[in-house]
Amino acid sequence: MAPANDAEVADWVRGLGLPGLVDLHVHFLPDAVQRKVWAYFDDAERNYGTPWPVAYRQSEAERVDILAALGVIAFAPLVYPHKPGMAGWLTDWVGEFAARTPGAVPTATLYPEPEVTAYLDAALRAGARCAKAHVQVGAYDPRADVLDPAWGLLADAGVPVVVHCGHGPLPGAFTGLPVFEEVLRRHPRLVAVLAHAGMPEISLALDLAARYPGVHIDTTMVGVDFTTRTAPLPADWTTRLAELPDRIVLGTDFPSIPYPYAEQLRAIAGWAEDPRLGTDFLRAVLHDTPARLLGL
Repeated sequence: MAPANDAEVADWVRGLGLPGLVDLHVHFLPDAVQRKVWAYFDDAERNYGTPWPVAYRQSEAERVDILAALGVIAFAPLVYPHKPGMAGWLTDWVGEFAARTPGAVPTATLYPEPEVTAYLDAALRAGARCAKAHVQVGAYDPRADVLDPAWGLLADAGVPVVVHCGHGPLPGAFTGLPVFEEVLRRHPRLVAVLAHAGMPEISLALDLAARYPGVHIDTTMVGVDFTTRTAPLPADWTTRLAELPDRIVLGTDFPSIPYPYAEQLRAIAGWAEDPRLGTDFLRAVLHDTPARLLGL
């Protein structure tokens, strides 16, 4: 029985025989940046055409405690810039956050600028286990020549990069899975996690995972009521999952989701009702595959 609410999550996870959840798509940001992000969501009716009430608008410490209470034993705190000059100091900040926060793994981010290779290389040498590339918010071309060495660094290191390159929730100048596939053609060994299953191009995201051995898909906001109105799951969704059971990883977008954390888990549990998936699939998505990607 999937958890009906957040209070039931930790016991449900233990009932699956897991030590806890590993969430590959969580956001922690410096307070000033976080406030600006939440202000954007507060104006979501104008920005996105629909209300977006933030479910977990607590202090940083309280949000860490909430994850622990949910049974999240490890998570990738993702940061992302929207303009030049931000990515380096955000990467430094999140490294410090991970060092002082139980369960957080060190991460990095990138932006098409001359310094990108230097700060990304420094972060990887310091132990970064995951990176974030937000093509939609950053409004940059992931194929830019200045980013090519950065993608190469990540591919050589085998460090996963969570890439928001889909058109959702709003299309950008360089969003769309075909654009990012050009990066994959140059770097076929890149361990790329397609955020939000590439919504709304979910079938194409699955095609890329089938085509490139390093491509994974995260579950962030996938299959929940909030998004299925505009990005419904393809009719063959569970069939495709059964073909790629070790390429799907838990992601949630905590804390800025407009519904309880448990709702994402209920969606995943619903997919696992397909007899071709089952409990083994749940264990892989919720723990084993993201733990492998993060080197835990």
